[in-house]
Amino acid sequence: MSEEKTEEKPASPADDLVTTQHSITVKGRELNYTATTGRIVLKEEVLKDGVFEGHKPKAEVFVTTYTLDGADPLKRPVTFAFNGGPGSASVWLHMGLLGPRRVLSGDVGDLTAPPYGIADNEESLLAESDLVFIDPVSTGYSRAAEGEKPGNYHGYQPDIESIAEIIRLWTSRNGRWMSPKFLCGESYGTLRAAGLAEHLQKKYGMYLNGLMLISSVLDFATLEFNEGHDLAYTLFLPTYAAIANYHGLHGDRPLKEVLAEAEEFAVRDYPYALARGNRLTDVERAATIEKLARLTGLSEEYVDAVDLRIEHIRFFTELLRRDRRTVGRIDARFTGWDTDYGREGISADPSIDAILGPYSAVLNHYLHAELGYSSDLPYEVLARVIEQWSYKEFEGRHVTTAGKLSAAMRANPHLKVHVAFGWYDGATPYFAAEHLIAHLQIPKELTANIESAYYPAGHMMYVHEPSRIQQSEDLAAFVRNSSNT
Repeated sequence: MSEEKTEEKPASPADDLVTTQHSITVKGRELNYTATTGRIVLKEEVLKDGVFEGHKPKAEVFVTTYTLDGADPLKRPVTFAFNGGPGSASVWLHMGLLGPRRVLSGDVGDLTAPPYGIADNEESLLAESDLVFIDPVSTGYSRAAEGEKPGNYHGYQPDIESIAEIIRLWTSRNGRWMSPKFLCGESYGTLRAAGLAEHLQKKYGMYLNGLMLISSVLDFATLEFNEGHDLAYTLFLPTYAAIANYHGLHGDRPLKEVLAEAEEFAVRDYPYALARGNRLTDVERAATIEKLARLTGLSEEYVDAVDLRIEHIRFFTELLRRDRRTVGRIDARFTGWDTDYGREGISADPSIDAILGPYSAVLNHYLHAELGYSSDLPYEVLARVIEQWSYKEFEGRHVTTAGKLSAAMRANPHLKVHVAFGWYDGATPYFAAEHLIAHLQIPKELTANIESAYYPAGHMMYVHEPSRIQQSEDLAAFVRNSSNT
């Protein structure tokens, strides 16, 4: 008689957090801190035919946290940080700006050669705030749970909900509901942060002290070059002028002088010229072409050929074509080579090429060798999910969380916002973010809750060492002044 075989169910995934102890000296002050890194299992309540069937694992989200030993949790701030993409892990903010250890990557004209370097970050925000770095599903070591679809998290709303749940879990498990709380996002992470601020308030009643928006984009309409939509052409113009100035195409004119001229043109005569279309007179068109060419460093022939509308990827390809160089989109201080110089668009971003290697190598070394976390999974620095990212919540309209940020500020008048701009950021231009901030639907008295900081660098402005030091000081001051303890 044969034995009846019973099918064994696979064990449910469990958190695999690793804890280590460290110390660092920041401005003469020794900080002893605890690092915890690993994956937190994200579960969802399961209802079938109206019957509760428990909590089912849906994803495993990778986090790295730093908490100061001996601190009072009622007074000690905590900052939840993430990058953007969508599809980017938190490595950039973690190892470039905020964390207690940082990448030594070099900068324009003096890039560090492999195998790169790592050092204490003596300007770490850990001096002012505990830190929680979150990698969204499919980035870093974060993955969907066994039997689940990663694509279920590749969209605006599920991304917001999953990150919010990780924030709630960490806050509850660590007894930090009474701590001052901050979000720090970069790029798409700023759109996420604005959405999270409103979601955390409505879903959990979790009110924040502040948002740190680095290289901000809260409204895609300010960045999209679509037919019949001219706004982005005007908002990118001051960044084009800054980039041309950096590459010596304005002679010895000071940057501030160039930007003042570009900004005035971008809000007055340039929108008028684009709006006139074929009603623009020959004299007006010639004057517009001359002004655009002078500000952007492009030829009048080129500006005329593109009908006064300069798209950003074409700009990075065209600006230094005569020198057989391309210009970085993420950071236009970087230049590179291409396969040929008749192209309409760069085949690669030289600024990403310059920093991807150092950040990837250092992060992988750091997690394994210093924080003691082991995994055979590849750490996905830049996961290829952007093409499949769903914005179904915005069907028939452009993607924006400006209204959500406005709602969060109106409901929580103590919410402070810090916005950081890079003059040479060709991905999220500063003037577009300024435009968005100026149109937030908040009462005039709440505009004092918003502060701005500008740096002579690009999208990851902390790649530039003077900018990194200044930005670290600016963020530390923002957390101190906004904690209300």
